[in-house]
Amino acid sequence: MIFIYNLNFFSLTFTFMNRVEQLKEFLKETPDDPFLNYALTMEYQKIGEFDKTRKGFDHMISTFPNYVGTYYHFGKFLETQGEKEMAAEIYNKGILVARSARNMHAANELQGALNLLMGLEDDDD
Repeated sequence: MIFIYNLNFFSLTFTFMNRVEQLKEFLKETPDDPFLNYALTMEYQKIGEFDKTRKGFDHMISTFPNYVGTYYHFGKFLETQGEKEMAAEIYNKGILVARSARNMHAANELQGALNLLMGLEDDDD
């Protein structure tokens, strides 16, 4: 039974690594594509490459500051890393970006994440 579990683990890891390699190849062709950069960052997070995840999010914020989806996921990532103050900063920046883009849905989601982090709301999940 353990042997089968290990095979599944390696198969799953191999699948994620293939996605990473595919995204890297796509990025060679279109390095300025924010979605591809975001997708690569999220794949790194899925496989537990947290240093690369952090670098990916930092790259997203500096290179594609108007890519609203980054802020929520970066904030949640920072929370898991114990960086709550930085997460709050990212949520606040994201709220400003979302509002300037008139994306009130994203602004509300970010505000909810910030409120939850600050203990101003309960998690309904």
